[in-house]
Parts: sequence; structure tokens; C-alpha cells
Amino acid sequence: MSPHMDVEAAVQLRLVVADADAVPLPVSLRYSSADPYAVRAVFSGDGMEVEWVFARELLRTGLTCPVGDGDVHVWPSWGTGRELLMISLSSPDGQAVLEAGAEDVRSFLDRTTLVVPDGEESGYLDMDAALARLLA
Repeated sequence: MSPHMDVEAAVQLRLVVADADAVPLPVSLRYSSADPYAVRAVFSGDGMEVEWVFARELLRTGLTCPVGDGDVHVWPSWGTGRELLMISLSSPDGQAVLEAGAEDVRSFLDRTTLVVPDGEESGYLDMDAALARLLA
């Protein structure tokens, strides 16, 4: 198996707050051919990192239509004259609705496709490593 390749992009999200202006929220989107189905969104601040992991296909589909079950929902929208990608994250601690520039996310996803083409993820998956992560 060839060495793993990674893609990372700094993306400026905005936390949508009821009755207030959206709050800027920097995030690092990360993708690795070692885990070809997943995208990691890493939020940093106050010396802490919070990581959400979700399917790459969820982001791709969310650029054109609403999608998601469970903790992550994604849908396209428009605002301030540009195409947006809305992301809702839910946990027992609460819910956050985020907006991202759709073009920023699309560009990141296009770069991941250069590393692992859509539909070919299974050829890059190391089943032994995946099983070890599940059992850890």
C-alpha cells in the first residue's frame, strides 16, 4: 500500500447565533487517505481542540441538497450574495449551526478527490488499522 496522503484547509466558518451577528469561527478541515471516508473538522481555541468527524460524502451531498441523520446535518443556502453551506452539529451538550462559504468547502473536497477519487475509498482503507481503531 502506498504512503498515506493528507489534505488540510483553514476555513472561516461563522457560528449562527439567534438575534445576533454570526460569530467568526476558524476551523481546520482535515482529510487523510488513511481514513478515506472521513473528514475531520478541528475547532481550536483557548488552548483546546474539539474535533468532529463526519463522512466526506455528507459534505459533498450537502453542497446541493439537505442531508444528514443523527448529530450532523448539512444543507445549501444563500447569504450576502454568495453560496453557503450550512452545518448543524448536535451533541448532548447542545447544538451549533455553522455557515461556511460553499466554494471554500468545494475546493477542499476537490483536493481530497485528487488524493482519493470519489467512489474508490474502499481501495485505500486499511481494514486492520480500521478495526484496531474501533476496538481501541
